[in-house]
Amino acid sequence: MSQPNNPAEQSGEPRLAPRPLDRPSVDPSQAATFGRPQGVDGAFDKLYTPGTPNGAHIIAKPPAPESLAEAFGRPPGANDVRLQRAADDNGNGQGPSPESPLWSKTADPWRDPGAAAVLGGPALDVADEETDEEERPRGAMLSLPEVLFGRRVKPVALGLLGVVALLIGAAGGAIGWWIASTGNSLTGSATISEAEAGKERAPGSIADIAQRVSPAVVSIEVKSGQSGSVGSGVMIDPNGYAITNNHVISLATSDPQAKITAVFTDGTRTEAKVVGTDPKTDLAVIKVAVRNPVVIQIGKSSNLEPGDSVIAVGSPLGLQNTVTAGIVSALHRPITAQGENGEPPVTYDAIQTDAPINRGNSGGALVDSTGALVGINSSIRTDSGEAGQGGSIGIGFAIPADDAIRIARVLISNGQVKHADIGINAASVSADTSEGAQVLNVADGGPAANAGIAEGDVITKVGDRLVRNAAELTVAVRGHDIGEVVPVQLVRQGRPLVVDVTLGSD
Repeated sequence: MSQPNNPAEQSGEPRLAPRPLDRPSVDPSQAATFGRPQGVDGAFDKLYTPGTPNGAHIIAKPPAPESLAEAFGRPPGANDVRLQRAADDNGNGQGPSPESPLWSKTADPWRDPGAAAVLGGPALDVADEETDEEERPRGAMLSLPEVLFGRRVKPVALGLLGVVALLIGAAGGAIGWWIASTGNSLTGSATISEAEAGKERAPGSIADIAQRVSPAVVSIEVKSGQSGSVGSGVMIDPNGYAITNNHVISLATSDPQAKITAVFTDGTRTEAKVVGTDPKTDLAVIKVAVRNPVVIQIGKSSNLEPGDSVIAVGSPLGLQNTVTAGIVSALHRPITAQGENGEPPVTYDAIQTDAPINRGNSGGALVDSTGALVGINSSIRTDSGEAGQGGSIGIGFAIPADDAIRIARVLISNGQVKHADIGINAASVSADTSEGAQVLNVADGGPAANAGIAEGDVITKVGDRLVRNAAELTVAVRGHDIGEVVPVQLVRQGRPLVVDVTLGSD
């Protein structure tokens, strides 16, 4: 007899009954929501829908498009091959028949969670659908008679074809001519570079000075019948006053019919009138009929030193707006020239320069390195021995601006000017004992006579200015004012003397 395995049975204790199952009551609302439809047993292959009889199939969605079904559906005649099937109890891979699914075989398999994957061919098999294109038949080639006489081509097209052929031939001929013309090794095309940047002109350069000064320098034309002369002038006052040389406008002073024309750098031509002249210093002032002209800046000639840079601006030989450059060659160079039309000799204390000056520069401006007026160009020395008869050899003379402006102011105010005078006639002399101006005669009652100067005396100094010849005596006296008392140093019979002379007027 077998022994009981349960300890409780061995001990004889009473056996406990199993616990009762807890079966809570089902909520009717939940049962209606989650329970099987009425009349449906087993799986949810049938669904009750109000208004439809039990067992009617419900289409959950519209059928798939034909293109998608053809691409992703089972090919026609394919077996229902599944990648994996659930095994039955015997391991045959054939499990028990599942409950009837809610979706049928004719429905969309992709909506069936239990549908097996099907191995099928690709959506498009290129290898199976390869087709060779059939070659299109080609028409017969057109012959020339058919084109010309068979009316197979329009005449307009033929004409255009001929024009194109002519153009191509002309282009080919031009190219051939160009190749032949450039075939010479000594000729051909050249690549020449050109500077595009503007020229930089530093302030104070000759170009900069000329640009500022040229508008204030005018060309002066004097005409009387068939006679005429050409010179230059410098605008010194906004009211239209210009300074020039007396010999430039002397024809107008001697001939009332003469006409003076001033020509500006911009081509403006206007009439001018003579305001006053000073034949003894070869200066004159004219007035030009213009409003607010460009005037030149006035400098100080007394500040010049030999070697300073100067620029001459004028119209040499009628060539307007000519600019030449040079240096100051010497200062206080007494110059004497013959007067115009019987007028007294010209004498002035000149600035010598090597800036090229020619006929027509007379009356033009001589400016310093700042563009300020330091002289009025007046005459030149030539290799012919006569001023104005030859070309420039680098020896030109200008009236100092200090003297020219002082005389111009008097001419503008009075129309004429007076100079200091000593009352003698003198000649240059050079001897072993003295060098200066020898007195030839003394005017009765003149300044020299009143001071005791006699004929034969040699004047060697006037004030602070040495006198080495007769021209220098004249400029030394004119450097003082009328009525001024000036010490005069002289040599009489080998003995030096100093006398005080009260200068008179000429």
